[in-house]
Amino acid sequence: MRGTLEGCIIKIINKEETYGYEIVSRLQEYGFYDVKEGTIYPILVRLEKKKIISSIYKKSLLGPKRKYYFLTNSGKEFLEEFVVVWNEVVKSVDKVLKGE
Repeated sequence: MRGTLEGCIIKIINKEETYGYEIVSRLQEYGFYDVKEGTIYPILVRLEKKKIISSIYKKSLLGPKRKYYFLTNSGKEFLEEFVVVWNEVVKSVDKVLKGE
């Protein structure tokens, strides 16, 4: 699950620079109803340490500065690889479920 969630988070960040709470909201919109901020932030820290994502603090109209995340070049490569591997997994699971 962790690798899948990482790939989904990276895809969301790839669409636009965004912050943690917004990532959680997007994931929930896509059907990851059980995902909470406590799940996401350790993944974001790990991805940042791996230099897949980077961050910058920006002012917020609603309170303190927010930490916005964006993809690095390594992150873009990681996302491309994730999509290829994910598509292979989907094909394999489909074969199993269809009994091929």
